[in-house]
Amino acid sequence: MTDQPTAGRFDGQDHLLPVRVYYEDTDFTGLVYHANYVRYFERGRSDFLRLAGVGHVELLEQDEPLAFVVSDLAIKYVKPARIDDALVVRTRYEAIKGPRLIIRQMVERDGEVLCRADVVAVCIHLDGRPRRPTKRLVELITPWLSGRAPDPPFSLKGRRKNAQASQ
Repeated sequence: MTDQPTAGRFDGQDHLLPVRVYYEDTDFTGLVYHANYVRYFERGRSDFLRLAGVGHVELLEQDEPLAFVVSDLAIKYVKPARIDDALVVRTRYEAIKGPRLIIRQMVERDGEVLCRADVVAVCIHLDGRPRRPTKRLVELITPWLSGRAPDPPFSLKGRRKNAQASQ
């Protein structure tokens, strides 16, 4: 038996991926650098797919290769993570709408939310044109969809409230 990195686990509709904060993840204050949360979220989405049976290499080797690009990303930083923290990236695929995958993610420490993200990933042809996901991809992801209509990203909700308050 060889040692293999974990792809996390499913807990209901959520995928949980443990992540350790290393020195390289932090800024000079010892806090996680803001851009590294994006990297954690990417790992969560990729390992969700891997555990659901969707391999990126397999998608590229199809007769009509398929890839993903992020078209929208809204992040809300709540509290900082620090060096040596044991974090969990929580990922939930909410819906598939045409070529778009609607995804909600959180980074947590001991159950406390540190950072949230609303993500829209788009399935594309290798030349960059949008395309619908394959039937097989939809079949593999559908059991994990939350089944609820996604709300607008939290960052937009906050802007709407602020805009209404200032009028």
